Amino acid sequence: MSEEVNETHDKVLNPTVVKLGFVSLLADISSEMLYPITPLFLTGILGASMLSVGLIEGVAEVIASTLKFYSGKWSDRIIKRKPFIGAGYLISALAKPLIGISTTWIGVLFARGFDRTGKGLRGAPRDALLSESVPERFRGQAFGWHRAMDTLGAAIGPLIAVIYLTYFSADLRSIYFIALIPGLAAVAVVMSIKEKKSGAEFVKKRSAGPKLRLREISRDFKIYLLSWGIFSLVNSSDVFLLLKAKESGLELNTVIFMYCFYNLTYALMSPYFGKLSDRVPRKKVLAFGLLIFCLVYLGFSFSTSNWHYWFLFGIYGLYMAATDGVGKALAVDLVSAEHKASGLGLLSAVTGVASVVASTMAGLLWDKFGSGWAFLYGSFGALCSIFLLLLIRRGQVPPLMSQR
Repeated sequence: MSEEVNETHDKVLNPTVVKLGFVSLLADISSEMLYPITPLFLTGILGASMLSVGLIEGVAEVIASTLKFYSGKWSDRIIKRKPFIGAGYLISALAKPLIGISTTWIGVLFARGFDRTGKGLRGAPRDALLSESVPERFRGQAFGWHRAMDTLGAAIGPLIAVIYLTYFSADLRSIYFIALIPGLAAVAVVMSIKEKKSGAEFVKKRSAGPKLRLREISRDFKIYLLSWGIFSLVNSSDVFLLLKAKESGLELNTVIFMYCFYNLTYALMSPYFGKLSDRVPRKKVLAFGLLIFCLVYLGFSFSTSNWHYWFLFGIYGLYMAATDGVGKALAVDLVSAEHKASGLGLLSAVTGVASVVASTMAGLLWDKFGSGWAFLYGSFGALCSIFLLLLIRRGQVPPLMSQR
């Protein structure tokens, strides 16, 4: 029996990785069928300003990211992942209808906060479980596969929204109730996952419930936190990309198809960049992704034509494929085995706090000076982040925590 477990663990697509991929697929169908709709619901039906849109997205992200830090620490201490994952997906599923019944942007703010509470609970423990389910040499590939499944859901979800809007364009509210169905299906798949320990030595290290202390964090992980924190200060919500395309006169269905195209590119390329990051230093793959972001945001600041947006949304998918899963894998590389979830949670907390500034600033710049300045702000910040990222000395050879 133990040989069977070890053989399964020694594969990239073992049952745990595959099931976590399908959980994210279903959950993202639920979330992403609403994502391109919600900013238009806010501005078109509820009359919210761009600043309000930015504030909602910023607050939602900081809730999710801050909770990832605490859920990650808690998960490391009790050596459990699955309870956080299941509860997180359930809360997010139940939050969807709350947006649909909102009559003011304040109501959407609270509903989005509830939704992101679920994401915050599940995020770091899920990613830690994913990293523990494969050998280190397959870590990038595992995250790449998971991101691909997650993003495939992000491509399918908006297509469902397009089909729905084709027949019920006057009724945006009911789609928030339909989104509950795939959300609950994701919870059902979580319940079928069997959580395994990662080995006697690893469990022994974690059995005392060690805390991640600032003085124990390696120089490289601190640089990574600083670099990603600066990037997060300028990386505003993707809703601004959708609203920019809509501002240029594109129809809603066209904007949604562009968003699907972006997610399809992201899904197809995630496994490639994940595998690449197992062969070359992850910081280089991550820096390449940030460079693409810099150029895409520069392009959005000047875009006016339909083909501009199709091209930019496609290239934007390469940025996400090269940074999302790879960035998480790099975080795991730079912390010790017993602090995986804590390290991922700390990275998410930094990201979330900074994202409030990013989305709020983007909305403010848009309202006061026009959309172009919001994207130039993002492009410049990404460039600064790249230079800091390249200061990381070591690659994916853990542990890089200080030995005391």
